[in-house]
Amino acid sequence: MNDLLAIPCVLMRGGTSKGPFFLASDLPANTGERDQILLSVMGSGHPLQIDGIGGGNPVTSKVAIVGPSSVPNADVDYLFAQVRVDQQLVDTSPNCGNMLAAVGPFAIEAGLVPARGDKTLVRIHNVNTGKLIDAEVPTPGGSVSYLGDATIDGVPGRAAPIALSFMDAAGARTGQLFPTGNALDIIDGVPTTCIDCAMPMILIEAHSMGVSGLETSAQLNADKALLARLEDLRIKAGERMGLGNVRNQVTPKPVLLSRASSGGDLNVRYFMPHQCHPSLATTGAVGIATACISDGTVASLLIGKKTPPLQLSIEHPSGRLDVRLSEKDGKIVAGILRTARRLFEGQVFAKPAKQIDCAA
Repeated sequence: MNDLLAIPCVLMRGGTSKGPFFLASDLPANTGERDQILLSVMGSGHPLQIDGIGGGNPVTSKVAIVGPSSVPNADVDYLFAQVRVDQQLVDTSPNCGNMLAAVGPFAIEAGLVPARGDKTLVRIHNVNTGKLIDAEVPTPGGSVSYLGDATIDGVPGRAAPIALSFMDAAGARTGQLFPTGNALDIIDGVPTTCIDCAMPMILIEAHSMGVSGLETSAQLNADKALLARLEDLRIKAGERMGLGNVRNQVTPKPVLLSRASSGGDLNVRYFMPHQCHPSLATTGAVGIATACISDGTVASLLIGKKTPPLQLSIEHPSGRLDVRLSEKDGKIVAGILRTARRLFEGQVFAKPAKQIDCAA
């Protein structure tokens, strides 16, 4: 008899990320047992995740857990888990907006939400942050369609568009847009903006760190002195933001800002937090755009404060990401276009918890 655990799973690309999607009912309710299974599934603790299905990179070591909504006015619950590549750690403190793009299609095809006409609106409750996000999924003929003409930088080819609307993303972790009470803080002599909007982040002008902000991800990842300094600032910012000791958390995320070089509004390099993202996190884009319309932030001081409604174009290492900002009932709504694709479905095999080497 097979002594491994067989768990139903769908591998999906969401935006510029990729990872397994599970129904909540197929995983243990106990958090510790669930996390041990995720570590085994992904193969964490090895740089290549050779004993699992993770891709050896933070953007391909992500997990989505989806189930019926536990709150009113939502269709489904979505719990995101960032599974560390190099360590046996599972962090469920942040949301992931790229994986979020695949939640709607997954929920419809899993029978959690019925298709409604040519486009189906799926209201998603992100369990990590308690926030609601609307996803508009193409469902011509009552079935999810992944084929279309939409393109997003960082993903080759074309696909069906999925429109995401983040409803009042401010205070996702801390309950405050600026958890330190300030739009601008000086940490170790460096002007920073500690912002919590869709994702807790620390925004820094690139020149303050001795770089231009136009470097490639590989160049920045090779700058060990820069990475060490960013980590030191991140840990100190986490304390100021009320997040406690963030050494084993992936938030807040450090972000380097500079002036746009290719016709956009702003150029960014987003860290995850110990590697530079090859493009840009969707949640990161929401927070960065919100900083651009807020007085006194590193972003608005760099490019001049913007006023909604507007569309901001944020340049990143793989191209650009556009964010539409508007106001509804006195709150900011951020809209982003993403794509997704179902890659395979079946069973993934995990070691029983007692067989997992937690020292790997």
